Amino acid sequence: MLVHLRRQAQQYPRLVEVVFLLLVWAATSNQYRRTGTDSMWWPGFVIAGVVCASLPARRRHPGLVVSLTTLGTVLVGSQGCLIGPLLLLPVIVALYELTLRSGQRAVLIHCLCIALVLLPTSLRWDSEGDPWVDQVVSLAFWILLPVMYGSAVRSRRAYLNAVQARAEQAERILEEEARHRVYEERIRIARELHDVVAHHMALANAQAGTAAHLYRTRPEQAHAILAELTVTTTEALRELQATVGLLRESDTTQESLEPAPGLDRLDDLVAAFAAAGLHLTVDTDGPRQPLSAGTDLTAFRIVQEALTNVAKHAAVSTAHIQLVYTRDQLAITVSDEGNPLPRPRARGGGFGLVGMRERAQSAGGHLRAGRRPEGGFAVTAELPIHT
Repeated sequence: MLVHLRRQAQQYPRLVEVVFLLLVWAATSNQYRRTGTDSMWWPGFVIAGVVCASLPARRRHPGLVVSLTTLGTVLVGSQGCLIGPLLLLPVIVALYELTLRSGQRAVLIHCLCIALVLLPTSLRWDSEGDPWVDQVVSLAFWILLPVMYGSAVRSRRAYLNAVQARAEQAERILEEEARHRVYEERIRIARELHDVVAHHMALANAQAGTAAHLYRTRPEQAHAILAELTVTTTEALRELQATVGLLRESDTTQESLEPAPGLDRLDDLVAAFAAAGLHLTVDTDGPRQPLSAGTDLTAFRIVQEALTNVAKHAAVSTAHIQLVYTRDQLAITVSDEGNPLPRPRARGGGFGLVGMRERAQSAGGHLRAGRRPEGGFAVTAELPIHT
């Protein structure tokens, strides 16, 4: 029942306001009787109408409405009407609205003014002969009641607004975090696709070019290279299928890349580039240490991408890979000597260096890339072993 009434009140706010003001007017005007008699003081009905007619403006001008209702109550009280809670009802309503919409200082000033104006009138026309202390306490009670209730309602509203603001802020933070996670996942998958496609396509292109060059003069060697080309394209399709499969999986953690390549496949990588005509040397300093899955994958992809860049852009026949193991760090250097070959350089750039830097940073390390003083190009990555 109460829920239904609340819905109706929210649906017809103006009708509820009119009914409320009529009830206030009826309750107030019924008290307009002269002290010691039961006769009605008819001018009081007009004053009650004027006072209640000012109440709709209490939300826009609460201080003015408090003053008008207090003045009307004083006029009625000066004619001998008993100042009680029902006669004070317009003042109470206006003072409640003032408490909701004004500061504490304004409320305090209005309360003191109301008490100073109404108390002498109430004591003068008290026909019951009650002690003046009782009159003071009663008037103070009815003045402070709307102030206390209004303060509680105001604090409650402020609390609910703060809770709502925090909830909205938390929701925005969650949405931003979700967008950030989606963005990071897209970058991770794009980086993985780039590494897989760029490496295998560059390797296949180099193998196909070498096979075409040797087809007439060394058909046996060209046949062997074409066999390696089949292996390269098959591996490319397998890794591409595994990487694209991430888009269909709900689990987007690092383990979803399994089986993930690592430095244990470095020999296969070297053999594949050797079949394409790029001769590689590998040096390892320090005792090899086990790497975490993420660091192992990062190290392999950096070596793979660096060699792919050598095959695509460096136009050299040899390159060097150096792995330096220390207690807490693995340093990887991929360099070429810069001797040009009689074949055109690959045009265009890509995201190879950007991807390698992102991989190194995601593993807690860093990467440097640039030309060497003695010629050629070098990529150096330093990765923490324990992550």
